Amino acid sequence: MSDKTDSPPAETAADCPSQDIPPFAAVAPFKSQPEPASAQTPWSLDAWRAAAPILEKILAHPFVTTLMDGTLPRQTFLFYISQDALYMADYGRILAAAALKAPRAEDAGFLCEAALTAVKVEGELHEGYLKGETRTDVQTPACLLYTSFLHRHLSLSPFSTIMASVLPCFWIYLAVGRHLLSLAGDSPENPYRDWIDTYGGEDFAIGVERAIRICDRLAAGETPEGRKDMLEAFLAASRMEWMFWDSAYRAEAWPV
Repeated sequence: MSDKTDSPPAETAADCPSQDIPPFAAVAPFKSQPEPASAQTPWSLDAWRAAAPILEKILAHPFVTTLMDGTLPRQTFLFYISQDALYMADYGRILAAAALKAPRAEDAGFLCEAALTAVKVEGELHEGYLKGETRTDVQTPACLLYTSFLHRHLSLSPFSTIMASVLPCFWIYLAVGRHLLSLAGDSPENPYRDWIDTYGGEDFAIGVERAIRICDRLAAGETPEGRKDMLEAFLAASRMEWMFWDSAYRAEAWPV
């Protein structure tokens, strides 16, 4: 998900116009591009503020906190990675299919590039951890819920809502990666260092910024109802990000 373009400075809580933004907003990675004084608030800022309680719970989840200090049990991480490989296989197909619905050629190009990255770069990350390990081809209930949710929007929703539904997989992973990188430092002893470096790194951040800006541009041309639909899709997918990590931590299995 890389395209070497100049990116704006990272957004901090102090950069935001409101003083009532939850503390998690301090790790929000980007400012939206400037808008005319008469324009409405950038959609991404509204979405980030609304998702802050979910994002705080993600950072506080024991899967994430033990990933940070390297104490997450290896089998728990392997369970997660095997499910993530299944998820990313679907996610890559969804991004590629969404490209066919993009009104702008540059948006289609970005989605095709992101789909290729999902298959290649993240596939290599998965292989690095899963090589020689027993794998599964059965998605957990949480994984299947998430991928089915994305497929539903791909089939039934306008392009703006499709983009909002796939954005949390970009943005939340960057936020978590940057958070872990800032707290874990550069300790080579952490067995999950490659994962942290991948999602906290600048190459990944460039793609995330592009996805955010696409959503902001699409939202600016939407009706109030369309912006609301985008926000609901973004929040639902954000909740499923928490569910995905929680299901891995619990080694979720089908009840019957």
